[in-house]
Amino acid sequence: MTGRISNCLQSLKPATLMVMYQAAMAGLNIFFKLASKDGMSMKILIAYRFLFATAFIVPIAFFTERKTRPKLTSAVAFQAFLSGLLGGSMCQNLYAESLVLTSATFAAAMVNLLPAITFVLAVTFKLEKLAWRTSAGKAKVVGTILCIGGAMVLTFYKGVVINFWSTSVDLLNGHVASQGSNQVLGAILMVLCCVSTVAGLIIQAKMMKNYPCPYSTAALMMMWGAVQSVAFALCVERHPTAWKLGWDIRLLSAVYAGIVCGGVSFTIMAWCLQTRGPVFVSVFNPLMLVMVAIAGSLLLNEKLHVGSVVGAVVIVCGLYVVLWGKGKELKRITKLPSSESSREADKSVGNIVTNPTDEDDNNVHRRSTNSLIVEDFPSGGPMLLNDYAFHDDTVTPESNKDEEEDIEVAKEERASANVIVS
Repeated sequence: MTGRISNCLQSLKPATLMVMYQAAMAGLNIFFKLASKDGMSMKILIAYRFLFATAFIVPIAFFTERKTRPKLTSAVAFQAFLSGLLGGSMCQNLYAESLVLTSATFAAAMVNLLPAITFVLAVTFKLEKLAWRTSAGKAKVVGTILCIGGAMVLTFYKGVVINFWSTSVDLLNGHVASQGSNQVLGAILMVLCCVSTVAGLIIQAKMMKNYPCPYSTAALMMMWGAVQSVAFALCVERHPTAWKLGWDIRLLSAVYAGIVCGGVSFTIMAWCLQTRGPVFVSVFNPLMLVMVAIAGSLLLNEKLHVGSVVGAVVIVCGLYVVLWGKGKELKRITKLPSSESSREADKSVGNIVTNPTDEDDNNVHRRSTNSLIVEDFPSGGPMLLNDYAFHDDTVTPESNKDEEEDIEVAKEERASANVIVS
């Protein structure tokens, strides 16, 4: 009996940690709004966030990977610089400014556009084939259309106010961003944030091939992000008083964003990815949206409108459709022979499969993958793209007929492909 209870609790551990992770990300949105209301520049807050995150992650990277870390080359350092710029300082600043112009709920909903934007950019730049003949390809196209449609509803349609409950708590003291032009500008900044994030993740995925150390890679990105964000903030905010931190919401927000969301959450994400795989992690993303909507309504006096609810629901539906297609695609790759799965995945920005030289041929059910996880990178910690174990039991089994069709389609795609991304 005791063993059964222990096994049950152990099986619930990944889900519990992912709920905690999403709760931490939801809290970050609230802290950003409170710091902005206190008059703190978002550029300075982002700079402090990277400084605290760097101070937290560098010692972990130094001690945990000191025996396995390869030599740092100039090419890897340059890739870390670009990844820290596009996937770090730039996207973080865009996200924070969008959050200030709109609302915490709006920003949390728009972040779920990441999988759709990833797919569009990958197909546009021929990093991934459309594969319309496969069910996975159709799912990603339909999910992308739903995400874009939901974002348009969320941005341009307001509707009547929905009052689920009433509360007198308003931590912003009436300091709410105006709608209209700010909403549109905030949406544009959020889309640019997602594009910047995807570009950074693509570069990071390539960097991980030559420097397969997740914590060291994250430390390099955080260090470059700190240098870039501090330099950018100093160009805009030069007065010393603007950088002063006291025992107030500014210090709390900076520490929370850097250590909790940029450090502790990173280790949680790494563990969950290693144990349960990318699809399991990604399905928890909309949970942050629900938490932010509840917290924003209860603590920040944010009003929920029909357009916000409908748009958010459509975006989440599109997200799950894309994730279903991505999960089916991942399973198809894992069922291909080892050498073929590597070539097949290298053509996809969403799934980059590598085969370690020391992998046991009899252990083919456990393939290591570099997956472009569609995670809340702007409001969360550094995205981890490393060799994660993707277990077959994380995807619902399909019939043998469907699997054979998918494999045949994959072989046809490889034979007709003109460009292979290395």
